[in-house]
Amino acid sequence: MRCLLPCLLPLALHAQAPDGPELVYAGDTGPLHGRHVVFVAGDEEYRSEQSLPQLARILAFRLGARASVCLPLDSKGAIDPGVNDSLPGLAALRTADLLVLLVRFRALPDAAMQLFADHVAKGLPIVALRTSTHAFALPPESKFASWSWNAPDGGFGRRVLGETWIAHHGEHGVQGTRGLLAAGAASHPILRGVDPAAVFDPADVYHVRLPLPDGCTPLLLGDVLQSMQPDAAPVADQGERMPIVWVRELPVGAGKQRVCTATLGSAAALLHEGTRRLLVNACLWAIGCEDAIRADLDVALVGDYAPLPFGFGKHARGVTPADLAWPRAATQPPPK
Repeated sequence: MRCLLPCLLPLALHAQAPDGPELVYAGDTGPLHGRHVVFVAGDEEYRSEQSLPQLARILAFRLGARASVCLPLDSKGAIDPGVNDSLPGLAALRTADLLVLLVRFRALPDAAMQLFADHVAKGLPIVALRTSTHAFALPPESKFASWSWNAPDGGFGRRVLGETWIAHHGEHGVQGTRGLLAAGAASHPILRGVDPAAVFDPADVYHVRLPLPDGCTPLLLGDVLQSMQPDAAPVADQGERMPIVWVRELPVGAGKQRVCTATLGSAAALLHEGTRRLLVNACLWAIGCEDAIRADLDVALVGDYAPLPFGFGKHARGVTPADLAWPRAATQPPPK
């Protein structure tokens, strides 16, 4: 499908399919009109339950996508990232054109894992953030035990994304991350309009094994900062710079599956325009709409966004998917 010119007008909340996710946004015009992007959130630390709905709103209301958001829910229907064995709404993956993933150590049943397996087998694109390198921690009896982060070959993380969990490279909770351009990456479409130094995350740089697997191309390296502030000076002796954003094209049938992995991913990182632009561009590239990436593409936040600091047990209690709907009522003003 041809990628259309972006629309600057916000659009209405999409009606939810009865068996689909409880949170769905959709636009009518833009480069992603007619495309279905499925966001799957489920980590206990980095507030993906806040960041992925915001990123979904940007892709829907700024770029015209239909954006489904799958969130972990407790028995009362409230969002609870500590529920690691259930992700309602994953059936949306059956019609996904792109999967945007930020999960950690999920122990999902085989029926749910099959939906991920089918997406990968069809060669459909993936944008994976932060803890998605260690997305799954499945029991030995699972049909998909080989997808676990600690499988002998690194599981889904290493095989598909390019790396599994290894270690923190920066000091966790103390040192933030700022982008540095990787050698030869300046002309990549994902970096169009992106100042690497404006890409920031208060979370630290992850360690990865170098070189990355065949087919992985680093776009940004991570500068370890002396504090969790965007203007902090870099740490003087931080060893070899680790890739924090890379792309990979995996052969699938007669084509190639586009994958972009970023070890960035705290919800607070989306407060920074450079990080938002990077992630929006990554979605456009992965889905094959790189011609729509412009340096002046509107990637402004949509609606209220006050992300909580990252940390275990720090998610907002009692929030339901309905609380994240936008606009919230017919009298709600358009996003700004």
